[in-house]
Amino acid sequence: MFTEIIKIIEGGLNKDSQKVLSYAMLLAENLRKAGDTKAADRILRALHSKQAQPVYLDQLLTAPVDQETRMNIADLVMPQPGLELPVILSDNLRHKLDGFVNRLQHRSELQAAGVAPQASLLLYGPPGGGKTTIAHYIAQQMQLPLVVARLDSLVSSLLGNTAKNIRKIFEFASRQPCILFLDEFDAIAKARDDQHELGELKRVVNSLLQNIDEFVESNILIAATNHQELLDKAIWRRFNSIIDVSLPQPADIQRLLQLFLKSVELGFDLDSKKGEALAELLQGNSPADIKSICQNAIAQNVLAKKSKLEYEHLLLQFYYYKHHEAASQEALLGFLSAHGVSQAAIADLLDISLRQVRNYFNPKG
Repeated sequence: MFTEIIKIIEGGLNKDSQKVLSYAMLLAENLRKAGDTKAADRILRALHSKQAQPVYLDQLLTAPVDQETRMNIADLVMPQPGLELPVILSDNLRHKLDGFVNRLQHRSELQAAGVAPQASLLLYGPPGGGKTTIAHYIAQQMQLPLVVARLDSLVSSLLGNTAKNIRKIFEFASRQPCILFLDEFDAIAKARDDQHELGELKRVVNSLLQNIDEFVESNILIAATNHQELLDKAIWRRFNSIIDVSLPQPADIQRLLQLFLKSVELGFDLDSKKGEALAELLQGNSPADIKSICQNAIAQNVLAKKSKLEYEHLLLQFYYYKHHEAASQEALLGFLSAHGVSQAAIADLLDISLRQVRNYFNPKG
């Protein structure tokens, strides 16, 4: 609760009534959770006596805009009490994230024990791995708004405005209890020794480093990148938690399939050998890829008025997803057969005659 008190003092000194209100309400909530209802009620009475009516932050705040385009450079996503995000995490990843969230929830105790209160997390890994979903998951766990920086408008064509926009984002996020999320972080955090970058962009990184140092002293920052190799070396030292969000392994893929296919009736058991074969086949794909394959299969089944989704339907959509070019029918037939689909099922799946399928596998001498 020390953090909330510091923020209230800062708001008072800067005559920022919005900041005082936001953090005073958070302090009252935390006191109530800690069992000190009397102190919580006194704070709320004081707010009401000044006609400070509690409102949602998205009603209270106006997002900053880029001076050149007048576009918002941040979105505010409010948490929904009781909502469980559909996040499938490996046991190792969930353990790391729970540790980070636990640290956030006990910042005051850690600070009293002499542990630095900084709370910053860098997520890196291939596209579609769930980094953005994880940021929303953490905000949901903390029941805090998520301020999402919009990189499309944050990086201005007028280079001098980019540094100003970065400053606006951090100032905006520091005015209320929230989590600041910088996605596609490499767009503004590239290495300063990159020979292809202009001097102004290097100054942008310097500005970013300064803002991060000030912000993480008493605020929560999450950044995500698909290109960790591009990040400036000094950036890594700004994060006290760094997590590699790798592609899912077969056991996690089976859980993803259960999640993405729960709305349809299956003609096979995901825990069977067919389910295990699918998980092995899908290894190396991101959760976003797997979700697309499942949704394509469901959509095709609905249009074909099929009552059940079969193993071969998912195989077909996997093949189409991985082979965007016009692959030959022979190659597709060979793929399906190699993965255990019978000739009759292939004929039905591809809407061709059984004789055509048989002729492929048993060509006349």
